[in-house]
Amino acid sequence: MTSFSIQTFGCRVNQAEAFWWTDVLQKKGLKHEQDHIHSDVVVINSCTLTARADSDTRSFIRRVARLNPGAKMIVTGCYAERVPEELKEMPQVWEVFSNSEKRDLSAKVLALSRPMKQESTAPFRSRALVKIQDGCDYQCTFCVIPSVRGHSVSIEKKEILTRIRELIAQGFKEVVLTGIHLNCYGLDLKPKSSLLDLIQMITCLRGDTRIRLSSLDPRHLEPSLLDLITKSEKICPHFHLSLQSGSDEVLRRMGRKIKAADYKRILSCLREKSPLASLGADIIVGFPGETEEDFQRTFGLLEHSPLTYCHVFSYSPRPGTMAEAWPQVKAANKKQRAASLRALSRKKNMEFRRLFLGKECDGIVIKKSRAQDQVLTFNYFKVFVPPSSAAEKAEVRVEITEVKEQETRGRIKRLPDA
Repeated sequence: MTSFSIQTFGCRVNQAEAFWWTDVLQKKGLKHEQDHIHSDVVVINSCTLTARADSDTRSFIRRVARLNPGAKMIVTGCYAERVPEELKEMPQVWEVFSNSEKRDLSAKVLALSRPMKQESTAPFRSRALVKIQDGCDYQCTFCVIPSVRGHSVSIEKKEILTRIRELIAQGFKEVVLTGIHLNCYGLDLKPKSSLLDLIQMITCLRGDTRIRLSSLDPRHLEPSLLDLITKSEKICPHFHLSLQSGSDEVLRRMGRKIKAADYKRILSCLREKSPLASLGADIIVGFPGETEEDFQRTFGLLEHSPLTYCHVFSYSPRPGTMAEAWPQVKAANKKQRAASLRALSRKKNMEFRRLFLGKECDGIVIKKSRAQDQVLTFNYFKVFVPPSSAAEKAEVRVEITEVKEQETRGRIKRLPDA
């Protein structure tokens, strides 16, 4: 039997694609192997958002080639879209597929394989991921993604609903909706639709499965959408926003067309409507021309906001973008600013988790080992608990017993069907 493994870099969209490929290939008779070193076929879904992402893909290819020289490596994703010829020159790479060829990737892998009937399959993740949209019609001055993903394209609602019904039937208690620009869902469909319309339909499906939303654009959070996602019991109380900066001047140069005051209003609204929700944000430091004053505006906005964590990125010039040609911030300044924001993020996250000390939270078992289980709460923090009889992807209730900067501990208070 042919074995395969999948390595993803970058966004949740890549993870959702890997989740789908894993399901399809196993149903067709291939063996999913967690260890790339023991796989006959290794699929690499790459990212090119930063220079570090490019480097990670190349390093991974070299590592697999060294430790598993007989493996056939297939590289796809945004880095493969941007520099296909560079990857094809690597002797370890068997084939390079563009993003537009991803729908045919499973068939191409099967053509290399010796499928055999399997009695069971194992999911790529303990939580299901569904891609509902791809591409982006915006042109932020720092972002290379529109050039490698193309225009915004939405998946038909019927196809999404069918897929989610299948996942509910398979026992998944959480489904993550992913997209490059989630808020643009449906604008390209005929008749035109919206993310609000889709979520309303999903929340009407039978079953107790929760829906988690991936990154949302604060420029497109209408009151009706905010009301739905904060009031529905089927939507996980976890909202991640692409903020990028707290300086109006930096936002202007980024081409974001939004003000820091708008961020404050939206975050305050989310906190008021969903008091126990986890609120996250993407932040870029060291954007060309960012002064110390600009950075302090960002720091101050985050410090006084209800955000519970931040994903902090040091700006990385991307080929073909406007910002690539602008005067760059010194690397030392970028490093210092990123470290300051990450320290602030850790502090705010610990303060948030401490709110739940002695309380009970519902979540999903995402990982098991002999030493402990890991539970991800619906409001998005990880809890380490003693080993239990609950299987991965099962919904449990945990009592929070200890909160430290680096970890949260607890004990299971309710097992599945208990």
